[in-house]
Formats: sequence, structure tokens, C-alpha cells
Amino acid sequence: MINMKKNNFKIKFLILLIFLLNFQIIVFSETMILTGCMNLTDSFIKNEYILDFEKSLMTRNYVYDKKTYKKHKTTDLSIKKENTLERFMYEDKNLILTDKIGYPQFYTQLVFEKNSPMINIKTVINGEEAISKVSTCNKVELFEKES
Repeated sequence: MINMKKNNFKIKFLILLIFLLNFQIIVFSETMILTGCMNLTDSFIKNEYILDFEKSLMTRNYVYDKKTYKKHKTTDLSIKKENTLERFMYEDKNLILTDKIGYPQFYTQLVFEKNSPMINIKTVINGEEAISKVSTCNKVELFEKES
């Protein structure tokens, strides 16, 4: 009788072990894409933001129109007509923020909200914070992918 209970336990343990080894975890990750973004000061042929929540990475792809490119080229010779920028991002409450650019006393970062077409910029100077609108996008798409 004791021998039979031990065999039953071994069989159950073996079945459980096989189940756990074959069990695959499905991971969902989100990507938010903002396209057709209109800037308040500059004009673009293409201006889009891709927020990859799995990689914690914001990618901005843009192409200046001729007038804006000329305007920036006169003050900055390193400017490119077509460019891609990548910044790490993180979530804080209901906001998505990019890495801080600048020094501890003065820095800026982009601010997004999920499913919102507005893009803001947060500016901090000596602890004083201000948030202003930078861009409004025509289309916001949120994708879930499973892996």
C-alpha cells in the first residue's frame, strides 16, 4: 500500500514536471504610434513618434519641409533634413516621460499620455516646472503584440 502511494506521487510529480516544462508564457507588450504630428513652430513632411513600452524606448522619425530646414540650417550647420531620435522613456502615474535632457538645474523632457494626440514638453529651471504643448498628432494607434 505504501509502495503504491509512492508510485502515485512519482507519476503525479512527473506529469506536473512535464506540464511545467512545456508551459509557455505569453507576454503582451504595447506600442503606441503617433503620426501626422503638427508642431506649433516648425513644419514637417513627416513627423511621427513610436513609443515601445516593452523596450522603454521613444523613437521620433521626422523630415523637415524646405522652409523649416532652411531656417534651422542657418543657425545650426549640423542639422539634417531627415532624422531619427531615440530616447529612453518611463511611466510616472498616467504620464509617459522621456529621459531628461540637460543639466540638473535646467532640463527638458517630452511628456505623453496614453491614447492622447497631444505631446507636451516639460521644462525645469532651478526646480521651477512648466509644461507646454509642443505638438498635436492626427492619429494615435495603440498596438498589443504577444510573444
